[in-house]
Amino acid sequence: MNVDRFSPGALDPAVPITQQIYVRLRDAIIHSAFSPGDKISESEIARICDVSRQPVREAFIRLAGEGLLDIRPQRGTTITPIVYASVLDACFLREAVEADIVSILAADRDPEVLRELRAQVTAQQSIGAGDTSDFLHLDDRFHRTMAEAAGKTGAWHMIDGQRAQLDRVRFLSVRRSPVEKLVAQHDTIVERIAAGDTAGANTAVRRHLRELLTDLPEIQAANPEAFDLPGGAIPAPRHAPLPSAT
Repeated sequence: MNVDRFSPGALDPAVPITQQIYVRLRDAIIHSAFSPGDKISESEIARICDVSRQPVREAFIRLAGEGLLDIRPQRGTTITPIVYASVLDACFLREAVEADIVSILAADRDPEVLRELRAQVTAQQSIGAGDTSDFLHLDDRFHRTMAEAAGKTGAWHMIDGQRAQLDRVRFLSVRRSPVEKLVAQHDTIVERIAAGDTAGANTAVRRHLRELLTDLPEIQAANPEAFDLPGGAIPAPRHAPLPSAT
């Protein structure tokens, strides 16, 4: 393992160590600091983080549960490839949940929620073209804020636990797609919510989330070593029809 590719920074003794290591390793995998097939070891990560192996082992187990690590006794631990079919499943689940979330918000039209979402879009507009990681954090915050405002925090956490493969593709996608386009789509979602247009908000968020699916075949073609394609064929996504906007 190349230690230069993992820089966890100082750990906070007031926060559970396992959680901190898990978050840092997950971010490193999602942001392609490691490549599929790379080997990592508990002892090396423990040395870099200056901790015992136990919290590292627990973090490894969580990451394996999300499909990001393949732990094989006596054979070592490796970074898994991106499972194409799992990305499609995660996209389908996320779209179904978020379409209902924005419909709820459009029915409520809470002024405080709208002010917060508009402020977040303004912050996103200030992100530079190369600030991929910064945009992804703001993007997560935007979608999480909508879920919380709709009273669907639990549903958001359920999605969050299923989207590890999707997040890896999101990182590759943002590096290819203009951030300005994604931010403009966020703005459209907010304005449809503000107008009380439930169908329009539903359509806007579905189109936004399908942006990644449109790019997915090209992302796979540009990074074939990063993907697991059972049978060697790219499965086609299946979409629900878009509702008619008012």
